[in-house]
Amino acid sequence: MTKLRFAMFGAGWFARYQLAAWQELEDAECVALYNRTGAKAEALAAEFGVPRVYDDPEALLDSEQVDFVDIVTHPDTHADLTQRVAGRGLAVICQKPMAPSLGVAEQMVESCRAAGVPFSVHENWRWQTPLRQLKRVLDEGRIGAPFRARIDMVSGFPVFDNQPFLKELEQLVLADMGSHILDIARWLFGEVDSLCCHTRRVHADIRGEDVATVMMEMGGGTTVVCNMGYPGNYMEKDRFPETFVFIEGERGSIELGPDFWIRVTTEAGTEAKRHPPTLYGWLDPAYAVALSSIVGCHDNLLQALRTGTPAETSGEDNIKTVRLVFAAYDSAATGRTVRFETGRGDE
Repeated sequence: MTKLRFAMFGAGWFARYQLAAWQELEDAECVALYNRTGAKAEALAAEFGVPRVYDDPEALLDSEQVDFVDIVTHPDTHADLTQRVAGRGLAVICQKPMAPSLGVAEQMVESCRAAGVPFSVHENWRWQTPLRQLKRVLDEGRIGAPFRARIDMVSGFPVFDNQPFLKELEQLVLADMGSHILDIARWLFGEVDSLCCHTRRVHADIRGEDVATVMMEMGGGTTVVCNMGYPGNYMEKDRFPETFVFIEGERGSIELGPDFWIRVTTEAGTEAKRHPPTLYGWLDPAYAVALSSIVGCHDNLLQALRTGTPAETSGEDNIKTVRLVFAAYDSAATGRTVRFETGRGDE
């Protein structure tokens, strides 16, 4: 099978894990890196054996024959780089959060649609091993129709130490973590009918919100509460970045708890099994469950490009999650419930 050639835009903290995960797949090859600070691109390229580096995206696009571009830069640059790549007739894969505003995100999706090129968002948390298993159990129908659920990603992990730029963001937890958690909610329970949100800033030395609570009516019958944030180190056992889920159904419950244990309780009793992530040699152990999931996400994106079918996290799908993120900000600012046109993710 001929490998798909790609370029990566960005050489920051997360780019190295993106690149390491791509190298787990035999039918993709990174042939060039772009970063506005050329020295960072050179260092990353030397580490991973990428043959060429550029400090100008246009120079890369002029010089390289690639099938797609993986954009792993700051969200403020996503729209410009997406338009440049789509204008060359190349497929675009973009890191989350997609854009700093809903309008810009919608323009990105539309520009790729108009150019006739695939546009996908690298939304990898739904590819975490325990979450994939949780959805399989839910879809089996063993607990009946779900009527209430809680999704928790709350931690005192010092995320600001290796990502200090997070302190300067005006929009923090909902844009960064909410892009993952609200996507998981949609993936598990369907589209949103209504949403309300409350936010707080607990850390005094940051600009954005570090705690958010979102409550949604979903799929025409499930109430879902999403708790997320980095409020501080007050937990007995911090399991960052594990996501915990508890789902109540008409005939039982499913719980994804600490250390990747899934417990299914019905009238027959409780079944428990552990579903840990694959541990690759390049993982940072502190982020293992999240970083491991990049490989599965990459594989889905790659197969979509090969077959000409939409990726699971296509732009058309992910824009619905982006709408939820910004609806949550609107709700938190106004104190009002946001209502959506059922099934579309549109307000």
